[in-house]
Order: sequence, then structure tokens, then C-alpha cells
Amino acid sequence: MAVVHFLENNSVVLTQLLQNIPSINQDVKIKGRKGKVVNVSQVEENVINVYVELEKLLKNQPVLNDKKKKK
Repeated sequence: MAVVHFLENNSVVLTQLLQNIPSINQDVKIKGRKGKVVNVSQVEENVINVYVELEKLLKNQPVLNDKKKKK
């Protein structure tokens, strides 16, 4: 078993104790967001850093020109 730190832009997204370590180009789902493993590096014997690239969250933008009259 190994401690796996999932990192995005040098910030820790998730830390888990896993038996199976993800490999490069493997699809992952972290906190409801889909992503892909970019790089895997072993820091110590049982500590592994997994660098992921998560898809960007798109926020709904309000309509700028609302043609309806407000009452």
C-alpha cells in the first residue's frame, strides 16, 4: 500500500492510501471532476506524487441583455 498525492498545478487535490497506483494517460475522476494523469513520481518508498490535469469548470454566465421587463 502506498500514499498517493494527486497534484494539480503544484497544489494537492487529494491524498489517498491505495494499492493500485495510477499510470500515465489513465483517466481518473477526483471530486466529481474528470481528468487525466500527466506524470507519476515516487518521492519515497511508499509516497507517490501523481500529477493530474483536470477539466476546467465552466460557470454559467448570466445573460447580459435581458429583453424582458421586470415588474
